[in-house]
Parts: sequence; structure tokens; C-alpha cells
Amino acid sequence: MAEKKGTKRLAENRKARHEYFIEDTYECGIALAGTEVKSIRAGKVNLKDSYAQIKKGEAFIIGMHISPYEQGNIFNRDPFRERKLLLHKSEIRKLLTASQVDGYSLIPLQLYLKDGLVKLELAVAKGKKLYDKRSDIAGRDAKREMERRLKEARFR
Repeated sequence: MAEKKGTKRLAENRKARHEYFIEDTYECGIALAGTEVKSIRAGKVNLKDSYAQIKKGEAFIIGMHISPYEQGNIFNRDPFRERKLLLHKSEIRKLLTASQVDGYSLIPLQLYLKDGLVKLELAVAKGKKLYDKRSDIAGRDAKREMERRLKEARFR
């Protein structure tokens, strides 16, 4: 069986970009069981309300839900178990110092296949206040309105 090249997005945390300012991103692998990989490839994963944490020099993702594989029977694992993230020691140190700063969190942005391997895009993010969210929405609306007016002007 040939390895597939390229990337394919499997799951995305859409609320993350709305609720946080993304400062920096890291690509990391995840330690998974075989039935979890099959379930992820089927698209049965949810990143909503998940976050990463550094414990004893290792990174873990908490709150990520992977539905049990239908044909997995006794080999299925707990859908909400903590899963180890595969990062270099220097990256873990950077993430640890960044997450200890007040207001910063480690948030997963997306889960994807890269050359046949499951990868996670992890972000160092700072929470937005309500007024930040409102200004983002107002800016998007203004941009959309300008584009609509320009499009109308071209067709007149």
C-alpha cells in the first residue's frame, strides 16, 4: 500500500480564532492507539473545548474527543483520555514558559494528516475580551461591505 503525500484536514477548532489571539503555532504528533487512528481517519474527532498542558516535562492534550471505532470492540479506549503530544524538548520548554505567562493558553487549532501521519497544530494563544471580538466582527463586516460595493461598481 502506497503512502499518500500531502495534507488533509480532519478536524478544526473554529472557535479558537474567534476567542483567542494566536501568537505562535507548533506542529506536533500525537501518541494514539490503532482504533483511535481509524476513528480519526473517519473524521470522528472533536477539538472543541480541548487544550494542552505541560506535566512533568511532557505535553498532553486534554478534552479532545475521539469517538470509539465501531469495529474496535475491546481495543477501544476512553474517548476523552489524555493523549501525549510528541514534541522536541526545546519546543516543550518554549511552550511551558509561554503558558506560564498570565492570560496565555495552549490551544489546538486543527488536526490533519500529513504524509499519512496524524498531526496537530498547537497554538500559544491569549484570550480575547468581548470588545476585541466586537471590533473583529465590525472589521469583517466593513470589509465585506466594501467588497460588495466594489463588485456592484464594476458591473455598472
